[in-house]
Amino acid sequence: MSQNHDWMQRDLQVLWHPCTQMKDHEQLPLIPIRRGEGVWLEDFDGKRYLDAVSSWWVNVFGHANPYINARIKAQVDQLEHVMLAGFSHQPVIELSERLVAITPPGLDRVFFADNGSSSIEVALKMSFHYWRNCGRSEKQRFVTLTNSYHGETMAAMSVGDVALFTDTYKPLLLDTFKVPSPDCYHRAPGVSWEEHSRLMFAHMEQTLAEHHGQVAAVIVEPLIQGAGGMRMYHPVYLTLLREACDRYGVHLIVDEIAVGFGRTGTMFACEQAGITPDFMVLSKALTGGYLPMAALLTTDTVYQAFYDDYSTLRAFLHSHTYTGNPLACAAALATLDIFEQNNVIEANRALSARMGQACAHLADHPHVAEVRQTGMALAIEMVENKASKTPYAWQERRGLAVYQHALQRGALLRPLGNVVYLLPPYVITPEEIDFLAEVATEGIDLATRTSLSVPMGTGLYPGHRDPG
Repeated sequence: MSQNHDWMQRDLQVLWHPCTQMKDHEQLPLIPIRRGEGVWLEDFDGKRYLDAVSSWWVNVFGHANPYINARIKAQVDQLEHVMLAGFSHQPVIELSERLVAITPPGLDRVFFADNGSSSIEVALKMSFHYWRNCGRSEKQRFVTLTNSYHGETMAAMSVGDVALFTDTYKPLLLDTFKVPSPDCYHRAPGVSWEEHSRLMFAHMEQTLAEHHGQVAAVIVEPLIQGAGGMRMYHPVYLTLLREACDRYGVHLIVDEIAVGFGRTGTMFACEQAGITPDFMVLSKALTGGYLPMAALLTTDTVYQAFYDDYSTLRAFLHSHTYTGNPLACAAALATLDIFEQNNVIEANRALSARMGQACAHLADHPHVAEVRQTGMALAIEMVENKASKTPYAWQERRGLAVYQHALQRGALLRPLGNVVYLLPPYVITPEEIDFLAEVATEGIDLATRTSLSVPMGTGLYPGHRDPG
């Protein structure tokens, strides 16, 4: 019996895995990972897998990065944790200073949380509470885009719109305004990304014009809607949105959890629109993929609305036990060091160009509707009919066929339904990019030429994004 098999059997006796129908593992073997190095993961039987999805979009400088390792090890011997209420420590102060320095101007205050979903909750609560402190308690609702995803805690799900994650829990969720996404996949033939994004902004303009009196904030994923299928839009939408939020007196929350830290070609996606949001949410790559941590940055205007005598009860009494954990701060500081010392953003431009070149041929594939790219994120949309962009039925799980083929070839590709995407660590080489493009092409060929016989069900989720 292999070591992999032994660990898999022990796992299945006790674990309930995230984002997984556990019954799948009656046929689909789990892969226990023993170690990682750079872009590679290695299982207990010695097989390696190129991590093409950065382990759920978090790892930017490779697994077991020696520099980040050393920074964490040094911190362990100094201070592992202290509560951040009434106390502080050097790593959290230095990290806060550096985040203020590198984010858009005006974001001068940092509030830490434990993970992306929690930091979205912080942003929503803080916006709501701000208006209450300012005597505008009628501003209680939020505006979000269709096909958006902001996490899986209750308020975070409320501002999301991926049915697979939200439909079951609708009775528990906040009532939000959903505005059609500027997703450029749906643009008319001959229409540019910029033109389509401008046209789609009319829906947001109308919603704010009609409802701004009761709206606390608009929340968006800037440039890329990740869990919604790596759908993308033009920065002009963010420029227009910032102007409209100012005009109507509404906060703007940008969720940079997945797209921050160089993923879109700039350090932060909203930089491409030249805007400063009222709230910026960061997580995932913040610690280089090492430890859970999130940060919410906001303005001094928001901060001052809570700054008062204790007896006024205007304080923001939100907390997480591991807020500002020193070990996570050390990982984040090391990650920022690497960005500064290695000219990462410039190096990524060459890597993203190589990704585009390596996958360009797939645009001519008879079952690929689009190959789209923003920086170091590239997505390939498989369809049943190319001319009409008719998707494969989600029940067929075509993406799962790509996933399984990639594992056989030594790559971790985890499609979002019919969307195969590359979102690798920034330490990937051009040759490794070519390998991923080759594996993705093979997997798409296999998945789209095979007639799959599966129960079709009821079509409960017409826009379903099977996470794999």
